[in-house]
Amino acid sequence: MSLMQIFDIAGSGMSAQSLRLNTTASNMANANSAASSADQTYRARHPVFAPMFNDAMSEMFSGATGAASAGVRVAGVVEDSRPLQPRFEPGNPMANEEGFVYYPNVDIVEEMTNMISSSRAFQLNVDVMTAARTMMQRVMSLGQA
Repeated sequence: MSLMQIFDIAGSGMSAQSLRLNTTASNMANANSAASSADQTYRARHPVFAPMFNDAMSEMFSGATGAASAGVRVAGVVEDSRPLQPRFEPGNPMANEEGFVYYPNVDIVEEMTNMISSSRAFQLNVDVMTAARTMMQRVMSLGQA
C-alpha cells in the first residue's frame, strides 16, 4: 500500500461519516413531526457501510498492480424497522378519526450518540490525513539536508 492510498482510505471514511452525520441530523430534525396515519409518518433512517478492502487484499497476495481500493463505502440508507409511536391526542389537529397521532421512531439519545460518534470518526480521519501529510513532507526534506 502506498502512502498516497492513505488519503483515499481516510477520504472514504470522511465521506461516509459525513453522510452518517447528515442522516442523523435529518432524523433529529424530524423527531417531533406528527402525522395522522402511520403511512405518512417519518421513519428514522440509518446508513449501512461496507468495506472496500477485497480488491486491495487480492492485489497484495497476487502481486498485481491494479487500481485496488480500500476504505469504506455507503452500501445504502435503510429505514428503521422499530414501531412508530402512536399517541392518543384527540385535541391535536393532526389526530385521525380515532384520536391518535403518529410520531416517528426516532430515539434522540441514540441519535445524539451517533452524532458524537460520527463527528469523532470524521476528526480521526482528518488526523490520519494530517499525519500522512507530515510524513510525506519529512520524506521530501530528507534529500535537502
